[in-house]
Amino acid sequence: MQNLDIVAVKDTTANPAPLGLLGFGMTTILLNLHNAGLFGVNSAIMGMGIFVGGLAQVVAGIQESKKNNTFGATAFTAYGFFWLSLVAIWILPQADLNVEAASKQAMGWYLLIWGIFTSGMFVGTLKSNRVSQVIFGSLAALFFLLAAGDFLDNHAITNFAGIVGIFCGAMAMYDALAQILNEIYGKELLPLGHKK
Repeated sequence: MQNLDIVAVKDTTANPAPLGLLGFGMTTILLNLHNAGLFGVNSAIMGMGIFVGGLAQVVAGIQESKKNNTFGATAFTAYGFFWLSLVAIWILPQADLNVEAASKQAMGWYLLIWGIFTSGMFVGTLKSNRVSQVIFGSLAALFFLLAAGDFLDNHAITNFAGIVGIFCGAMAMYDALAQILNEIYGKELLPLGHKK
């Protein structure tokens, strides 16, 4: 009988989280500059939503799945498809397909459902670093505020939500850059507040 040695295989693939976080963060900032009232929905937001917020996050989610990271795979893939669905909500009524535009009430429910999902994901971050907790906590608040703004047709709430969203997106970008730079320099250049 042949003796078979068990060899541990080291994962040498790159960390996909920074790509997903940048896709999420940059697109979230751009959309929430709109929510804060700086400009209307435009092709810059839609382009970022499709390719950076959408496809880049889905790619990152698939890569997280290969690393056996259920949280990362679910988060990046789900939020990537959030961006793709949001752009579809904006463009489908204009595509001559006889699709009715979403009402404020429909958008309120859409955003509320995402807020509930995000709240569950926030609970998952309680076993992670502080920056992840801030990202998901502020993202849940963002969804709930945007839902309230739509349900109540209140621009002040939506504008305030925009400020929360800019902060959330900035924290995601910080997280991405911290992971990249900390890996490159081999030390914690930018702290993430790791749990002890």
